[in-house]
This record gives sequence, C-alpha cells and structure tokens, in this order.
Amino acid sequence: MSRVIRAAVFQTAWTGDKESMIQAHEQAARDAAAQGAQVLCFQELFYGPYFCQVQDKAFYEYAEQIPDGPIVKRFQTLAKELGLVLVLPMYEEEQPGVLYNTAAVIDADGSYLGKYRKHHIPQVEGFWEKFYFRPGNAGWPVFDTAVGKVGVYICYDRHFPEGWRALGLEGAEIVFNPSATSRGLSAYLWQLEQPAAAVANEYFVGAINRVGVEELGDNDFYGTSYFVDPEGQFVGEVASDKETELVVRDLDLATLREVRDRWQFYRDRRPDAYGPLTAP
Repeated sequence: MSRVIRAAVFQTAWTGDKESMIQAHEQAARDAAAQGAQVLCFQELFYGPYFCQVQDKAFYEYAEQIPDGPIVKRFQTLAKELGLVLVLPMYEEEQPGVLYNTAAVIDADGSYLGKYRKHHIPQVEGFWEKFYFRPGNAGWPVFDTAVGKVGVYICYDRHFPEGWRALGLEGAEIVFNPSATSRGLSAYLWQLEQPAAAVANEYFVGAINRVGVEELGDNDFYGTSYFVDPEGQFVGEVASDKETELVVRDLDLATLREVRDRWQFYRDRRPDAYGPLTAP
C-alpha cells in the first residue's frame, strides 16, 4: 500500500537584508502549501548571507534563541496556518558566546518538535565556520512529524557516514541536508554522496543548496537541489544551478519497507566489529 507525502525544498539567493530574506521564505512556504506540499526544508542559515566566507564578529548578531526567538515563533504561526511541517536551518545562540549551526523542526500544527545541531564544522578557505559555531552536542534526533519520521544533517556533515547511519537507526524515513556549497570539487560530490547515503541507509534524502555569488566572497553557490529515493534515483528533475527554485516532489514512503526487505543492510551490519573504527 502506498504512503505518499508531498515534500518540498527551497533554494534561493541572498536578498541583501534579513527581513526581505525571511519574507521570501514565508512566500515560499505559502507557494509550497498551495502546491499541496506537507513538509518543507529551507537552505542552511536561511535568513542570512553565508557569512562564513569571512571572519567577522558582527555576524554573531544573526544568532537567536531556539525555540524562544522571534524567527521560530514567526514560522510556528505560519506552519499552523498552512498545515505544513517546516525545517528551519538557523544560527542558534544557546547563551552569549555559545553558538551553533542548527535546524529547528516545527510540526504541521505549529508545535516546536526540537532541533538538530550540526556536528562537523569546517575551517577552510571560504568556509570559516569554527569562528562562528561550536560542534553539535545533541546527537542525531529523528522527529515524529505529521508526515513521518524526519531527520536533519547539515552541509559539511554529509561527508561523514556515521550520522547518516545514526539517523537511519533512529528510524528516519526522510533526511534533509540543507547546505551552502560552492562550485568546484563539491559539485561532483553533491550528486554522489547524498544518493549514496540514501542507498546505504535506505531512506529518502532532500538536498538543498543556495544559489548565487554574495558580496562577502567569491563562493558561487550552485543550487541543484533535489530529492533522491532509497535506491539512489533522483525523484524528478534536479533544480537549476543558478535560479531561485521551489522543488516539490511526491515521495512514497511505503517503498522503504520494500527496499529494506530486499537489501537487509540493517540486518547484515556488524557493530560488534566496528569498535576500532570509532576509537579516537
């Protein structure tokens, strides 16, 4: 028996200011709901530029409390109005000086379900993230939403297989990976790693990347957001590499059982043998 959900991801360029960026995402949520979407994920650090291209403490001002800050409250109201599950990748301030790259998850009734904090934090040219974020410390939660079990992995996390597997073991049916990744070698990896993770862990993946060149640096964000099924196949077309785009796709979660019964990757894994691999 099929179990189809309509899922969406939204890629866009920096508008130049925080409020207009928030408004663009509110409109995207309305457009997604009008197309019948039931769950929507935004791009990494969705309401700002990708400020990690520089190291400037002025951008600490983009951080706010989760869930008690104004952006979460604003989108809780919208989620309830639209009956839409929302994944909001944000800059989180736990307390002054304690900052995380985080995604808040809001259910279709507007209730706050929890958050995921990005675990793996890069510190390389154009991606100076350790200046802004502590590594995540809250595990790999899976959220029981109105559309099913949803997990989140954020950008650089995707290069590390352990979190993908942890989300699968916690029962994730779809995992969103909101990102800010630019042209170069990562474009090749973008269409390799996430389909491979979907196959290895037997769930759907929604991959989101922003577009455009921002005034803070020469990173050229290449979009190409997509959904991929647990057999590694793209669901519909991949999005534009330059333009703002709302990607809406139907995902049949019933196929997860079919794929897992066929391959039995979870049965055949050998955690008893992996100890040396996880040693520091």
